[in-house]
Amino acid sequence: MVVHSHNNYFASISFPACAELALRVNQIGNSSVTYEIALFEKGQDSVKSVGEFVQVFVDRETARPNSNGMGPKLREGLERILVQTRRSKI
Repeated sequence: MVVHSHNNYFASISFPACAELALRVNQIGNSSVTYEIALFEKGQDSVKSVGEFVQVFVDRETARPNSNGMGPKLREGLERILVQTRRSKI
């Protein structure tokens, strides 16, 4: 279930240009994942749009977050595109 999404548009892209998308994971929880997607025009370095969405893995019958979280194979795959950020200490 997608529980949050937003997108920021910076510039347009139109036919016949080819779109390229980049996907990364910004955060992994027990039963949720925060993804970030960037839209580029093929052959250009400037980003045209950046969006984020949060997916929660839910139990189909209750629609509540899955108490078991996500499967280990899925978590392993998502960790491969997880961006490690450094937090500064104050």
